[in-house]
Amino acid sequence: MDRPCDIAPPAHHFSGAPRPLRIACVTETYPPEVNGVSLTVARMVEGLRLLDHEVQLLRPQQSDCQPEVHDPRFHEVLLRGMPIPRYPNLRMGMPSTRALVKLWSARRPDVVHIATEGPLGWSALRAARRLGLPVCSDFRTNFHAYTQHYGIGWLRRPILGYLRGFHNRTACTMVPTESLRRELSAAGFERLEVVARGVDTAQFHPAHRSAELRAGWGAEDGTLVVTCFGRLAREKNLEVLLESFRAIQRRVPKSRLLLVGSGPQEDPLRAACPEAIFVGQRRGADLAAHYASADLFLFPSLTETFGNVTLEAMASGLPVVAFDYAAASQVIRQGENGMRVPFGDRQAFVDAAVALALDPQRRRRLADAARARALQMDWTTIVRCFESMLRGSIGHDTRGSWMVRPGMQP
Repeated sequence: MDRPCDIAPPAHHFSGAPRPLRIACVTETYPPEVNGVSLTVARMVEGLRLLDHEVQLLRPQQSDCQPEVHDPRFHEVLLRGMPIPRYPNLRMGMPSTRALVKLWSARRPDVVHIATEGPLGWSALRAARRLGLPVCSDFRTNFHAYTQHYGIGWLRRPILGYLRGFHNRTACTMVPTESLRRELSAAGFERLEVVARGVDTAQFHPAHRSAELRAGWGAEDGTLVVTCFGRLAREKNLEVLLESFRAIQRRVPKSRLLLVGSGPQEDPLRAACPEAIFVGQRRGADLAAHYASADLFLFPSLTETFGNVTLEAMASGLPVVAFDYAAASQVIRQGENGMRVPFGDRQAFVDAAVALALDPQRRRRLADAARARALQMDWTTIVRCFESMLRGSIGHDTRGSWMVRPGMQP
């Protein structure tokens, strides 16, 4: 798929010039939390504001101080939350159906968008159904796929059943890739639409490479810095990352491994690879400099719905090795702008990583092509696709019938 958003205009649309919408966006993760879902939701919210829509953001209260946004068309509602087990820096919402019914009865949104399927997302769905509000949703996290990494594979079917029941109660479910759409469709999910993700190519740019930062890692001229960004957790398949780095070390002794992120597997990873550089979570310009200052990006995850880090690495001018899955299947052309190996083929991943480690000229060529591909993934286009899906959801009663609302064609 070469286009950043492979969707057609919605069948149900407004006549005449489209008017700004009143949108309630419900999410259980949002910056300053650092993960692909929170950052993508924030991009969508900002994009909708720039398109002059009125956005009501509903999310759990976080412990960090929250930046104030002075915009009369942006309203933030902070609800009760609790820490997620094993992830103390993340919070999930608490059941809040009654509060949401009261809030939306006083000021009805045109459409409710639910980005996460936790207790707050479920409460939003119940409240919207009670009030007859149209709802659309995102499928952003493969929770059912995580079960095999935590010894609870027997929960895969119940979790998938919950997710299917949740999303099939909405007017449409947005997914980031065509491959995920096919997978979920085969599992009984209905009304699926592909809306890809974008990347900020000004923030993530090769120009942010820092010799000072590399020196802090012990990387001299000629040192190969191999990196991976993301949550340090079992579902990220980081054993393959360590295996690949060990294979690289044997052929390129002057190499370093940089891990950017945090998570429950940090201590086991430190024990397995004590010479690796662990820098924790990074944000903003500092995050961009860490990307641009590395030389080779390895992304072994097999549980992503998309994997924003793939695009961020490409925009930063890094050659990427990834499995033929999620974002990589959409944006990497094998051997042209990165290395994409068969899904789950561990040895192929290791071999591709070693091959690039040994060939600096090929790394430079792939890096240039990766940057060029990332430039095509503009957030403006993605937000327009998202807006189109929201408009298409208006008029859909989540209880199953289509409603004719003011301004719509019957």
